[in-house]
Amino acid sequence: MGLTDGDGDGSSKPLQFRQNVVVMRHGDRLDNVVPLWAASAPRPWDPPLADDGRVRAFSTGDKLRKQLGFPIHRVFVSPFLRCLQTAAGVVSALSAVDKKSDDPYDLASNGVVIDPSKIKVSMEYGLSEMMNSLAIRSNVAPKDGVFSFDITQCKSVLPAGTIDNAAEMIYKELPKWQETLEGARARYIQVIKNLADKYPSENLLLVTHGEGVGSAVSSCFDDVVVAEVEYCAYSILKRSVVFSENTSFTAEGFVGSLKDLDGVQLMKAQEA
Repeated sequence: MGLTDGDGDGSSKPLQFRQNVVVMRHGDRLDNVVPLWAASAPRPWDPPLADDGRVRAFSTGDKLRKQLGFPIHRVFVSPFLRCLQTAAGVVSALSAVDKKSDDPYDLASNGVVIDPSKIKVSMEYGLSEMMNSLAIRSNVAPKDGVFSFDITQCKSVLPAGTIDNAAEMIYKELPKWQETLEGARARYIQVIKNLADKYPSENLLLVTHGEGVGSAVSSCFDDVVVAEVEYCAYSILKRSVVFSENTSFTAEGFVGSLKDLDGVQLMKAQEA
């Protein structure tokens, strides 16, 4: 079979496959809309989405469904609540078969009927927020530096029937508090490659944080820096994967193009 554009159903491996990995930032976070929210929140370092964030997540998923040109087979998501809620909205849009809401102004995923067999979703600690005070303000971070997530509760945020309980995380535990900026960027790039290598015949959507998207973009472009990553911004990474008869494979490095960026602002390195 000739080179495909990742448009298979994921059930059989072509001889050659163009794998697509979409790396996306979460939607609008509540604490940036309601600054006093953190003062009384039990987990002030883990804000949910604002209403605008829920709408943005669903509308971004709907845009991807209509414009990507290839199917998403698997979604991996950071355990932070804003990412889980973003993934829920995006997956609902990607898997939608009907919408039963009577409210014409309901632009979020309320009332959406989905086909849960279309996409499988898993959490991945390696996609977590950059674990330092550059990304998580010291006044809201746990005093002991211990961040915890209830996996069952996290899964309950995701659309019913979409979770792949058999999938194992690449990172078995959260990154340590006060990791370096360079360490976080290397982590994001490594986990993207590891997930792609683990599922080489499938297209992936990774829902992460701004630095994760920025790291993915920076790895594909020379002489530019990422100036801004908007809410629900994304980059599409592509690579060619060649399979042998014994199911082993070889893969080229990921490449990106300006047309595959949405909501990501770049500037020349010398202007930074």
